[in-house]
Amino acid sequence: MKYTIFTTLALFGLTMASQAQQQPTDSLEGKKVVLDEVFVSAIRVTKKSPVTFSNLTKEDIKPRNLGQDIPILMNFLPSVVTTSDAGAGVGYTGIRVRGSDATRVNVTINGIPYNDAESQGTFWVNMPDFASSVGSLEIQRGVGSSANGAGAFGASVNIKSQNPSDKAYFEANNSVGSFNTFKHSLSFGTGLLKEHFKVDARLSKISSDGYIDRASSNLKSYFLQGSYIDDNTLIKGLVFGGHEITYQSWNGVDPATLKTDRTFNSAGVLYDVNGDVKGFYDNEVDNYKQDHAQLHWNQRYSDNLSSNIALHYTYGRGFYEQYKQALNYDANWNLIGAVPIANQNENNTDYIRRKWLKNNFYGITYNLNYKNTNWDILLGGAWNQYKGDHFGEAIWSRFAGNGEITSRLYDNYGNKDDFNLFAKATFKVNEQLSLFADLQNRNVSYKANGVQVNLVDDNFNFFNPKAGFNYKFNNTNSLYFSYARAQREPNRTDYENGNPKPEKLNDFELGWRYNTSTVKVNTNVYYMAYQDQLALTGAIDNTGSPIRANIGESYRLGLEVDAAIKITDYLSTTPNLTLSQNKNVDFKETDGAIVTKLGNTNISYSPNIIMGNAINLKPTNNLNIALLSKYVGSQFMSNNELSASKLDGYFVNDLNINYKIETKTIFKSIILSGLVNNIFNEKYVSNGYMWGSTPYYFPQSGTNFLLGVTLKF
Repeated sequence: MKYTIFTTLALFGLTMASQAQQQPTDSLEGKKVVLDEVFVSAIRVTKKSPVTFSNLTKEDIKPRNLGQDIPILMNFLPSVVTTSDAGAGVGYTGIRVRGSDATRVNVTINGIPYNDAESQGTFWVNMPDFASSVGSLEIQRGVGSSANGAGAFGASVNIKSQNPSDKAYFEANNSVGSFNTFKHSLSFGTGLLKEHFKVDARLSKISSDGYIDRASSNLKSYFLQGSYIDDNTLIKGLVFGGHEITYQSWNGVDPATLKTDRTFNSAGVLYDVNGDVKGFYDNEVDNYKQDHAQLHWNQRYSDNLSSNIALHYTYGRGFYEQYKQALNYDANWNLIGAVPIANQNENNTDYIRRKWLKNNFYGITYNLNYKNTNWDILLGGAWNQYKGDHFGEAIWSRFAGNGEITSRLYDNYGNKDDFNLFAKATFKVNEQLSLFADLQNRNVSYKANGVQVNLVDDNFNFFNPKAGFNYKFNNTNSLYFSYARAQREPNRTDYENGNPKPEKLNDFELGWRYNTSTVKVNTNVYYMAYQDQLALTGAIDNTGSPIRANIGESYRLGLEVDAAIKITDYLSTTPNLTLSQNKNVDFKETDGAIVTKLGNTNISYSPNIIMGNAINLKPTNNLNIALLSKYVGSQFMSNNELSASKLDGYFVNDLNINYKIETKTIFKSIILSGLVNNIFNEKYVSNGYMWGSTPYYFPQSGTNFLLGVTLKF
């Protein structure tokens, strides 16, 4: 009965903050220039743009910001599916948009690329609690507008850090929850000093045991921002970063274990001579630090002309550690020059290895914006360089050899240069019609070597045009259409597992926006036609990286609807619905010399239906209650529709309560927050992979909670 009720609510009252799509984010309004918004104007869009998007503001994020990662906070946006390795939203988390995984979702922070240049993935765990320093977040679905970094093949996530505060403040945020989850965060701002200077800072610590056995997280982060501003100039410097230590929970569980012990974690398992589990290695961890520095200079030259230039640098370093049992000397140990000890008969040895990654990523982005009554012209570009070192070390072995302590199991590199130029223009033909054009040229050079791959030396030049229009019928209705071309290069794992080709995408978007004081509806139909799409196969390689492969022709055809409905002054709902078909065209499976034609099959990890909803009840100005619902339909983990690779659909509901206490003591206010996730204790799986013909699943937590208190001074 409860599922029938809440399914009905999801259908009639189906994501959070979708109404923000209706709010203008123009950085220039007549002669008033909001300089702090200029540096994201190159990649942000507005309701006048022929682009499908949704926004989250800082106020939208705050009620649920109790320690879970940014993808989990975006879970209720249209076409979004999220997952958590540890099962409760802390630690390694992931996101898919329209069925496209994180390697195909372009992420920028203040216009600076965040995706790892080599893997193209986004590792949110390296920025714990960055949500507390987010000013706003925009997700553009489809190709979107030109952005820095790897091309968007499913979506773009454009994050803007918080605006410097005009008033001095101090906040203490603390939360506690299931699985020994704790979050402690202190933030402060100086306010405006000497009419020109502002400083904001944050320190955070998050820890959790995780829902999955030993899937612990120990996360620390910092954020420091200093600004100088006058009438025509904004100079902003930021440094932020994090240190994560997470016990590995990447292996998942097989079907039999899912039924009997769904929280079992095989990472670090130690076996006795009979093959029985005798214990677990206590330091099977991922240990990584990442620091970011950004310097932005925004300048207004006149009411019509402004510019932005930004320098950035990211330094990452860390390793994951593994206890390896019974590895053959000839196959592995001789890589560091070790041989069996004299008179020893053992052909194998146990040892502990660390697989290291050290990288430097730096570059410059720039743009020039001219805007008058009819024209909005933006010229810009970026140059970025990545240098990565990949190496392995053995820090202990059961049987010693003649290898030196400084010897390495392997020592490889990956270097990448990325340069792009773009020009965007919006022309207002009249009060009803505006035209949009966007031309980007991107050049990529990639050189790498590795254990699994010979030397890579590839160069790509991509020309990506975009065009569209927006037609405003009246103050209530508008229509838009756009076409966008995207191309992108393979990543490191693609080269390690084959001879990949770059992929191409033609994206068509047709949308209608309806806007009144009580009802806002955004509807769009999309058709994404791919050539040589590098789709997930569902398999992983022997290092645990997901394997992708070119799949020839494929497409995604879908309908997205999201709305914001004000029922009364104290009751509102923000539903969204995605219906789609995601198909490989004439898919062929190759096994050696045997080619099997399977016809049109479903693209992996692409559910045909996704629904979300937030029902918000605000009986008083200080109390807000939200029921959050999410339904994700069934999906395959492979492109051949193997029955064993099917993930069942799931329907999950969360309850979020916030109460603000105004005080006249030392505190300005006290905010109490509560979040009960999965209130109906749904036993569900949000992700998995195939090892041969055997599926492995990542089960998510049943009912769990987080409680928080924010003290504002």
